[in-house]
Amino acid sequence: MSVLPLRKLSPPPMARLTVVDRAQPPAPHDQIRDLAHQLLADGVIDARAFATIARFPAAEAEMLPQTLLSLGLARNPALVRSMAVHAGLEVIDPLDVPPDPALIDRLGAGACLRLGILPWGKRHGMTCVLVASPGQIERRSDLLRAIFGPVRFALAPADRIEAAIALCRGDELRQTAETLSPAGESCRGMARPGRLLWVSGAALAGLGLFSPGALLTVLTLAALLAMVLTTALTATALLAALRRSDPPAEPETALADFGPLPRVSIIVALYREANIAARLVQRLGRIDYPRDRLEVVVVLEDDDHQTRETLLDTGLPPWMRLLTVPGGTLKTKPRALNYALPFCRGSIIGVYDAEDAPDPDQIKTVARRFAATGPRVACLQGVLDFYNPTRNWLSRAFTVEYAIWFRVVLPGLSRLGLPVPLGGTTLFFRRSALEAVGGWDAHNVTEDADLGLRLARHGYRTEILASVTREEATCRPWPWVRQRSRWIKGYMMTWRVHIRRPRLLWRALGAKGFIAFNILFLGSIAQAALFPAFVLLWAMSLGFPHPILPLLPAGSTLTLIGLGLLCEAVRLAVAVSALRAQGRHLPLTWVFLPHLVQPLACLAACKALCDIIRRPFYWDKTQHGLCSAAVT
Repeated sequence: MSVLPLRKLSPPPMARLTVVDRAQPPAPHDQIRDLAHQLLADGVIDARAFATIARFPAAEAEMLPQTLLSLGLARNPALVRSMAVHAGLEVIDPLDVPPDPALIDRLGAGACLRLGILPWGKRHGMTCVLVASPGQIERRSDLLRAIFGPVRFALAPADRIEAAIALCRGDELRQTAETLSPAGESCRGMARPGRLLWVSGAALAGLGLFSPGALLTVLTLAALLAMVLTTALTATALLAALRRSDPPAEPETALADFGPLPRVSIIVALYREANIAARLVQRLGRIDYPRDRLEVVVVLEDDDHQTRETLLDTGLPPWMRLLTVPGGTLKTKPRALNYALPFCRGSIIGVYDAEDAPDPDQIKTVARRFAATGPRVACLQGVLDFYNPTRNWLSRAFTVEYAIWFRVVLPGLSRLGLPVPLGGTTLFFRRSALEAVGGWDAHNVTEDADLGLRLARHGYRTEILASVTREEATCRPWPWVRQRSRWIKGYMMTWRVHIRRPRLLWRALGAKGFIAFNILFLGSIAQAALFPAFVLLWAMSLGFPHPILPLLPAGSTLTLIGLGLLCEAVRLAVAVSALRAQGRHLPLTWVFLPHLVQPLACLAACKALCDIIRRPFYWDKTQHGLCSAAVT
């Protein structure tokens, strides 16, 4: 973990590891008021900060130091020294005097991070535990005494506590990040292609060798079946998305009416994003949410020195911080997210990508929606759009695809109560639900779609949030192919993982969810991989001869042509509806553009098949920052 230099903190005189015992401790409000006077007298805060402390809720007294730091109203180490004098505690720098690893292991590194404490060492038969705030002592005392016996407390800055734990138990945290998801719902045991892939490949090769016409018939019918089923599901989603089943809109409820604002932690995993890092800081700075309730954890790989230097040169505000993931057996975005999770302090966990530009009021919308829904709504998926839709034909086609996916398909699936394959960004989770399902699968290269399915399997729901995040459309052919191949490979892996026990999956998702899952994943893969068969189908509808016609029953030609035309008509209707839902005045001729990228999608499917055999867990990173378009 990256930390700023801090000189050794001297303990206050006559206060080494002592806690002031009081027969009747003062009320929380009195404690906060007394601390405010101490900080003001020591010159740690000014009158404005004193007024902020006076309004601070007593129930969150342990968060007071972090609030002052995130608002820029105080700085370490002066804040820690003054609090130590007020509480009669010693100040210890755990980076200067390292902790005892055995004591950390008794509680677990992840638990220490979540609780914000560090079991540091033994003195005079007592365990010294470092905390960042005196307000933590009362809440943690019983738990710690049950584990360690007699306990004494000392103070240390929160970032020093986290850094000491990361340095002392980095291997444990790294291994946990790589294996956080349950083994039965993870693809980490699938380093080799499954038997189904080899058997299917051998069967198709044999069929093509001995009867090419039969192979062509099988592939054509498979393509037609994938097109019909996918179109049927998309049409159903469109009808559900258009249906106004929600109650009439009421005046927007003020966030204050729901009680104290929730603390929100945003994780942004970066890798080799030096060219866009400064823009990321600027865009996230536009978020309209109280800074003492918001933290952004920027996660970097340990070898990404250039991005780190760029961010440090840019200057991060106090509510943003850097976290370094140690090297491991793989290098994926979900591993970085899992590693960052215990370092987060919020009850809501959000995920953004490097090129994202979210709506300024997005976090308020998230907080309001979570407050208004029950605990089974575990995830809110924001709508993704692009800020460079007119860059070229490829970005235009991508814009249409995203409009269909985020304006029609996902809202429809959510309304129907079906599994929602999540997008990789603008995701917000109830932390309790995210931890209950085991976080992200660190080995899955479409960890977002997989997590959406696992949430559904565990009985949680995902809703689509009416808030937009704009990002950069990949508008160069080969980067587009690489990105799409990773998505297709991830869909292959996700389908293979969850279909291992089909009966269990059926019981978890229900009949409708099980069928929708197979159509979504297998249909998406088939439509990309079987593009040549689709070309032959369309050629046949235009009157060209088709090799399979002599093998089909009489009269089936018109049926095939009719199905193809019907599916295309539905696709066009969905595309037009999605573009109108965007609120942009885009030419309707754009709805035909996705056909132009199908050859690239087929190439991506071939690459995905090769990658799943050769390097299934390799993260083929998308390059960002190629477009410098302004975000409006």
